[in-house]
Amino acid sequence: METLVVTRQHVAKIVRGKGFDHFMDRMIVRLGEAFRAVGRRGTTPARDGFLRGPNDSAVLEWMPHHRPGESITIKTVAYTPTNPATYQLPTIIGTMARYDDATGRLLAICDGILPTAIRTGAASAVASGLLARRDSSVLGLVGTGAQAVTQAHALSRVFPLKRILVHDIEPAHAASFADRVEFLGLDVEIAPVAEIEAAADIICTATSVGVGDGPVLLGEHLRPHVHINAIGADLIGKFEIPLAVLKSAFVTVDHRAQALREGEAQQLTESDLGPDLLTLCAEPEVATVQQDRVTVFDSTGFALEDHVAFDVLLELAEEAGLGDRVQLEHMPLDALNPYAFH
Repeated sequence: METLVVTRQHVAKIVRGKGFDHFMDRMIVRLGEAFRAVGRRGTTPARDGFLRGPNDSAVLEWMPHHRPGESITIKTVAYTPTNPATYQLPTIIGTMARYDDATGRLLAICDGILPTAIRTGAASAVASGLLARRDSSVLGLVGTGAQAVTQAHALSRVFPLKRILVHDIEPAHAASFADRVEFLGLDVEIAPVAEIEAAADIICTATSVGVGDGPVLLGEHLRPHVHINAIGADLIGKFEIPLAVLKSAFVTVDHRAQALREGEAQQLTESDLGPDLLTLCAEPEVATVQQDRVTVFDSTGFALEDHVAFDVLLELAEEAGLGDRVQLEHMPLDALNPYAFH
């Protein structure tokens, strides 16, 4: 039996062949469908893992999703905020594996870096499509690392954006952002956080702020209808949004237990939260009535999104005829004798 291996070279050919927009558009559509399809979601426990690195500033986690009778997807993901400066590597590195539910054998394995970035942007597009005003034209980004690229890309596919205001504590990151999103054809301006709050219809926070060092928004100049996608909280004690903003806003989460443990929602109680994003997708009228007030999507990123992202990547690979099939697992001639080699 063979395992499909989708390498970084395959992923690059897929994205270049189909185009950035095609990959992102399909991801947005498929995530929305999965969130609405109550009976097809399967089981997604909260992610787990362990702290690592200097002062426990990094983490390695595993994120499983089980679709009974079909398959299991497990993403192993490492968050290492020192990677870009120290090793010239992405902050978030991961791999995704797909297993057959009946036998447990490994069906496919692929990179998790690009699918994670794209599905995170796509999830914000789904949430923003429900909670932000349809005519939103100014996007604010606090944090301009890799995740900010796909946030801007995804939101540009849903809203008539005209300009992007960006802020980063690393001036070089902010300065390079316009070049990294040149393909969007949008005006990009570097601005202080106060100016972003005063001008933006949608704000995305995607930072590597340290545990106990938040928030990164001031919360003092926000437009009364602003929608915020809070991306960066992924550790206990790490948050980006001021408590006063959360308390006054309509807050939705992607995964309730996970968000209450390590997302922005760790600052709140469960009673402070509105319906989760999956419920809002199934009942959009609950969300649209909130569009004239401050709303927050607490995006911790959960494994159903990775399962969908893997589905999309495998579909694109099949359409392009890409991927290597290898005999990775040892399947002996005699199932009862591990030494029965072919």
